[in-house]
Amino acid sequence: MKATIYHNPACGTSRKTLAILQEAPGVVVTVVEYLKDPPSVETLRALYRDAGITPQQGLRLRGTDAAERGLPDADDKTVLAAMAAEPMLIERPLVRTDKGVALCRPQEKVRDLI
Repeated sequence: MKATIYHNPACGTSRKTLAILQEAPGVVVTVVEYLKDPPSVETLRALYRDAGITPQQGLRLRGTDAAERGLPDADDKTVLAAMAAEPMLIERPLVRTDKGVALCRPQEKVRDLI
């Protein structure tokens, strides 16, 4: 099985999620350090759609100015554009496997995807 994790190595939850993926038998992991290699608006739109959540639900509030900028109440287009321009606004870790996509907070959620 293939898995892609949108990962921030400075985040403990992201590191724990990655470790679960790496320890799972038969899982080939691709790591995307999204702060260095930000996903496009189209990629983000597809990830959130496939995860069954809105871009606003995928918005990182902690440690960002997202709330002050009104992003939690903004339309999808505005939120996705902000995330693509400033990837620190993306909540992590997002994981895609053959079984689907999930925002893996807490990290145990990744087990449903492997």
